[in-house]
Amino acid sequence: MGRVVVDQGFATKEEVERCVKAHKKRNDKNKTLAHLLVERDVVTRKQMERLRLQIEAERSGQQIPGFKVLGKLGAGAMATVFKGKQLSLNRLVAIKILPRHFTKNPEFIARFYAEGRAAATLNHPNIVQAYDVGKAGEYHYFVMEYVDGSTVHDQIAKHKRFPEREALDIIIQVTEALEHAHKRDLLHRDVKPKNIMLTKEGVAKLADMGLARAISDKEAAEAEAGKAFGTPYYISPEQIRGATNITPAADIYSLGATLYHMVTGAVPFEGKNPKDVMRKHLQSTLVPPDHVNPKLSAGISQVIEKMMAKEHTDRYRNCTDLLTDLRAVRKGEPPIIAAPEVPTLELESIAQAELAAQAAIPEDKVKRDSSPLSHPLVQVVVALFIISVIVNLLQLAF
Repeated sequence: MGRVVVDQGFATKEEVERCVKAHKKRNDKNKTLAHLLVERDVVTRKQMERLRLQIEAERSGQQIPGFKVLGKLGAGAMATVFKGKQLSLNRLVAIKILPRHFTKNPEFIARFYAEGRAAATLNHPNIVQAYDVGKAGEYHYFVMEYVDGSTVHDQIAKHKRFPEREALDIIIQVTEALEHAHKRDLLHRDVKPKNIMLTKEGVAKLADMGLARAISDKEAAEAEAGKAFGTPYYISPEQIRGATNITPAADIYSLGATLYHMVTGAVPFEGKNPKDVMRKHLQSTLVPPDHVNPKLSAGISQVIEKMMAKEHTDRYRNCTDLLTDLRAVRKGEPPIIAAPEVPTLELESIAQAELAAQAAIPEDKVKRDSSPLSHPLVQVVVALFIISVIVNLLQLAF
């Protein structure tokens, strides 16, 4: 405990040593060093609780046969992840450990193993590969590919937003990963910036299949009916409603929300709490991305808006169609499928106008130069001249 407190920077070595000496002098079996550290305000209660979880996770990691734990990579709500080495193959791996207090919850355990099984069915360069899943002593673990890099979430936090071309390069890779998963009857259901890993070479890898479920698994869908699984800022409307007929369009919506965040630096919908955010996903009109970031092309804005259509039937049918538009926009061309459509009524009015224009005979309203003979005075003069000529001819004849 003392070592971890110092390693985490919560206290100096001298402060901990003083507490250790005081603890030995007390010789109170009911009071641990942890109690004394909190009592003397060396660490807070919340800090101590986090330290307990970390120590527990480290102990569990060391107990996994065939692996050596090298250090902690991070911790989430459901698991702690360590960097490790698989001794038999001498390769670096990431080891996810389910905290012991979750082992009494069958739902968490089932979801943990579901992630391992789901990832194991997929083999794609843009999906974090699964190696092993099992139990060692009291701990459940999941061993997967180690990705040396950061997440899209980390990069947004650091740079606020991605340049359009860079964002497209990443999203195209993730769309290819989802296309692979969907063709194998698997939905991710939790696509978000934190679940997209980026290697130092710029390769994007989709991670965390913890909410993955087979598209055709009707029994699981019915068991989850009415429950909203996903992350509020990126969740699709049908997932919020707890619909049973979740399709690949749900992943496309979440990917669209992720791309929106990447290129604008803002999530699609803000709210005071998760419930408020989800309500906006259901009811509020999306502010077009190029209105938030005027530097964006019209093409990428059109694609994102189609990805995030409220009704799943108005989105892309599948990732293959989505890739068509993403690649077109990446080349600087307009999207093909998401191209804005002219309303039917407007098309009909245009057609009727064209027909009317073709049928009508144009009226010549240009004033022409009139003939001199058309003037009344000239006509009188000419008439008098003709009469004079006739009279003269008659006089000559007689």
